[in-house]
Amino acid sequence: MTYTFESCFAARIEDFIAQKNALGFGYLESSRLLRDFDRFCMTHFPEENFLTEELCLAWATKKNTEGNNTFRNRMMPVREFARYLNRNGEAAYVLPPDIARKDAPYAPYIYTEDDILTIWDVFDHLKPRGGFPVRQYVIPAMVKLMYCCGLRPAEARKLRVSDVDLEIGRLNIMESKKHRSRIVMMAEDVTQMLSDCSAIVASVMPEREPFFPNSEGGFYGKRGLEKTFRQVLKKAAITGTGRRSPRLYDFRHTFATHRLYRWMREGKDLNAMLPYLSAYMGHAQLSDTYYYIHLVPGLLEEMSGFAFSSAEAFLPEVRADE
Repeated sequence: MTYTFESCFAARIEDFIAQKNALGFGYLESSRLLRDFDRFCMTHFPEENFLTEELCLAWATKKNTEGNNTFRNRMMPVREFARYLNRNGEAAYVLPPDIARKDAPYAPYIYTEDDILTIWDVFDHLKPRGGFPVRQYVIPAMVKLMYCCGLRPAEARKLRVSDVDLEIGRLNIMESKKHRSRIVMMAEDVTQMLSDCSAIVASVMPEREPFFPNSEGGFYGKRGLEKTFRQVLKKAAITGTGRRSPRLYDFRHTFATHRLYRWMREGKDLNAMLPYLSAYMGHAQLSDTYYYIHLVPGLLEEMSGFAFSSAEAFLPEVRADE
């Protein structure tokens, strides 16, 4: 999605985003936040042509509805934009890095087998909506694919018909995180599920581009899908633990931990298997995959022979979006 900017900073914001994209950053969510900042400037500082301290601190007023992380995430693109202006010789006020306290690291919710069966049962009773007679097929298949193949939600939402080879069970994940692409092979039952879904959708939208279209034939948006999933969780009576509710992204974490647990029970050599899991999930580095070792109950005790002397150096903090 391309956003339109109209404030006095419009051209500079567009150049900044273009530079980010050229460096391999998708920057979509940050672009949306900069669009909001652009509108804020138009409303409250319509004649201001410089990123002043007054303007930035006005933007940095925390809303009553914002948690620390949401507030911090809203500040970061503007802070990066100011640093970009400084590098290009323009005076701009840079918000301090500690402008907002970061919440405790996110602990992913790992769905149990009972959770998954309950969610699938709720999906089986999903109803079509006016103007979208295939909703009850599209949404369940998309979410099940996230779990079965460990896809990021955005990867599933942005799949095109041309990216899915139902003959051999292959997904071409194009231009995903940091513009990386990869091939994901599917099990036979997953391929059959997508084939059944595609045949039904094609009967209504024969010329569609998205594999999982919304009611207008376009790609599903993040917020719309998350809203539907929250309703599914409510019906399934799954609330998670702590302050945060389970998310679609947690199916990816669940896929990884379940796969490691199965390999462990099968007696597989995890030293040998982890690189395959890392490549399958599209991780930029093996350290992103090492993290899941800590999420599998009993895995640390049973992984005799694992090269922890070298692995521990790579163990990162929680990365909720890898």
